[in-house]
Amino acid sequence: MKRNLVIITSFSFISAFLGLLGCENDRNIDVICKNNPELCADLHKDSWCRFEKGDLVRHRLVLKKAATPSGQQLFQQLIYLENYSNCIELAAGVQHILNPQRTQDRERAFAVSTQTLSELREYTKNNTDVYLAYYRWLRFNDKPSQDIVIAAYEKNSISDPQILNQLAAYYVRVSPSEAKRIYRDLFAQTSFDKFNSDWLLGLASIFQQQQNFEYVYLFTKANTLLTDNQVDEKQLLGLIGGNQVLAQALDRQAQALILDLKSDNFANTASATLLNNPENTQE
Repeated sequence: MKRNLVIITSFSFISAFLGLLGCENDRNIDVICKNNPELCADLHKDSWCRFEKGDLVRHRLVLKKAATPSGQQLFQQLIYLENYSNCIELAAGVQHILNPQRTQDRERAFAVSTQTLSELREYTKNNTDVYLAYYRWLRFNDKPSQDIVIAAYEKNSISDPQILNQLAAYYVRVSPSEAKRIYRDLFAQTSFDKFNSDWLLGLASIFQQQQNFEYVYLFTKANTLLTDNQVDEKQLLGLIGGNQVLAQALDRQAQALILDLKSDNFANTASATLLNNPENTQE
């Protein structure tokens, strides 16, 4: 009987500053804006969205210092612009009773940020750099851009975990065995402080397709050990037919998996061997 997977409840402005040279090394946003006013002129003035604004300004300084911005740098600028624009859009909807010009300033900043984002997207739309192709695939499901990323992967020229994560999600549908290989590589190549617990659920979904319910249990359990995700324990146990002895063994394996992920040598751990041979799950 098939069991269900457990449910876990304006670029013209940018162009101007890209070519500028600067020598400001201070990371404080106020100092950066004081010494590089062109980097902040289009942004709002008050303290709303300070993290998003800070990331955007600091990265603009990186671009200002770059003789020729790389595809990865432009990709990151797109992400920071998106984050800032989304945040200031919400802030623009908050009416400031005593100081209405602050609301107007946020509205202006939002309008400019959307235009800048649109222009940067247009500027990079034909760039074949893998990071910019990845961005277009991620945001617009652009098939030619997807093909660029897949071709780069097939040449073993992609190592960035976020791009590999997107590829794994793609291969889950078209080649589960390739998706498993990507996840195993991510486990082995990614330091624990950068480990994405959703990769465990990605593996669980693959084994769900293959009706390997012991592994669905194992990776779902490991995910709950790493996160605050809640799971229906009765439903989880139902995956393995209510077998309490097997559940205890799989719980120990999930805990061991977490310890191995925290090690500096996952590729040579017992968990890595188990991933290469899923049929060896022990009761």
